Amino acid sequence: MGRSQELSEFKRGTTVIGCHLRNKSIHEISFLQNIPRSAVSGIITKWKQLGTTAK
Repeated sequence: MGRSQELSEFKRGTTVIGCHLRNKSIHEISFLQNIPRSAVSGIITKWKQLGTTAK
């Protein structure tokens, strides 16, 4: 996945956070969804701080 490709709101919220809530590790989510671990980590951190995945 290139740096310029953005994750959709669905993929950020439903897929990444859904997996996180099901106790999947950042590594597992990254592998399953084929997105960088840094992106997964950033989404989860933002969700924990703000309660949303919106930009």
